[in-house]
Amino acid sequence: MRVPRYGKAEAERFAADSSRVFAVDLQFGDAVVGKRKGLLDRGWPDYTNAVQAESPFMKNYLACVKWQAENNCLQVERFVPGRNDQVVLRRQPQKYPQFEFRNVAASAEIWTGQGTATEHRVPSLETLPRSQWPDENVLSIAFRLSYGKFNFFNGGDLPGIRPKSPAWYDMETPVAKVVGPVDAAILDHHGYLDSMNESLVATLSARVWTISVWDAHHPTPSVWERLQSERLYPGARDIFATDVHPEARTAIKDIDRMASGHGHIVLRVSPGGDEYRVTIVDDTSESRNVIKVCGPYRSR
Repeated sequence: MRVPRYGKAEAERFAADSSRVFAVDLQFGDAVVGKRKGLLDRGWPDYTNAVQAESPFMKNYLACVKWQAENNCLQVERFVPGRNDQVVLRRQPQKYPQFEFRNVAASAEIWTGQGTATEHRVPSLETLPRSQWPDENVLSIAFRLSYGKFNFFNGGDLPGIRPKSPAWYDMETPVAKVVGPVDAAILDHHGYLDSMNESLVATLSARVWTISVWDAHHPTPSVWERLQSERLYPGARDIFATDVHPEARTAIKDIDRMASGHGHIVLRVSPGGDEYRVTIVDDTSESRNVIKVCGPYRSR
């Protein structure tokens, strides 16, 4: 499918207005993004369920966060599933009652879809053999951002397919159930082989999918097939990737059907949320040159 494109004038107008693109005017708790540095973290401050607490990457991360909090005014809060008041607009929020940032999941605790109630997906670690303890991907943060009719989903590295593992390793199915259909979403776990199960793809049924790429298996051929499947949900869908790996182009024969395979992906929603566009910005320099603009897409 050929996606609509805008000409040079539209691209120049977008680049001139790019300061709005890269500024997120949000706050959470007492930490204001932009004036004071803020971090929402799944297990802060105690990480009682950090099963990889002794791993080098976890030690390094925690040391970094602690140092930033003590020396660089970083404001850190635990991301609390179920809440819709932890990330809010800073400026004139009363003018935008249709905006919501819903905390969907973290640390294997998932919003039920009712109020702020949650349920725990993973059994108590004391009841599990060490070989079945969840890794950090299972404990990923997930959220849904809504503005008017527009909805966007980010599920971090949540898994949905773990052969020969307990059923609760499938975090995607219960998360998708409470999130519902969205307009745009980023692929869980970069589209790796344990992610983007049929239930998630069919339920979200996104018009726009984005992929954060750093490996030849982002996405895997099986994930690509599910994204393309009209058996899972009907209608058009466009897929954008930050930088498709050359080996992925060899492994996935029709990957050139992507709307874009390289560049920064900027998703801009029009005032009111009725439509949105995807703009691809050159990532080979700091020029912010616009490569293409796709849309407008109508919010559902």
